[in-house]
Amino acid sequence: MTEDARTTDPRLFLRIDFADGRKLGPGKITLLEAIRVHGSILSAAKAIGMSYRRAWLLIDELDRMFDAKVIVTYPGRRGAGTEVTAFGARVIALYRASERQAAKATRASVDELRASLAVEFRPGSDEEEEPSETAETPAQQAG
Repeated sequence: MTEDARTTDPRLFLRIDFADGRKLGPGKITLLEAIRVHGSILSAAKAIGMSYRRAWLLIDELDRMFDAKVIVTYPGRRGAGTEVTAFGARVIALYRASERQAAKATRASVDELRASLAVEFRPGSDEEEEPSETAETPAQQAG
């Protein structure tokens, strides 16, 4: 493990799974925040490395999962065709507040887990490598 893993704060991701299957998590919130900054779904999607189609699907899902719209679009307006509604801003604020509260509530447990991390761990190295078909077996190497 690098020293950074023990000295930097771990990140806690929060996803709210409602009983009926609706989900609210970091992807949808990050998209809403990017729309608020960039003024368009296309620009927001590009800024966060998301496809335009995926962004539209997530916004459509958000608009269907709540009683109120999270964005409003102005077709034909150049440069600022989408705005986050007051309700959309409230969704962002409530989600980010929940994240902060969860991080505060789990701080001691996460700190203990972080302090217990193995020093020699390398992500992805826990799987044994498959020998290649062209690799020599120990018997072939000896003979």
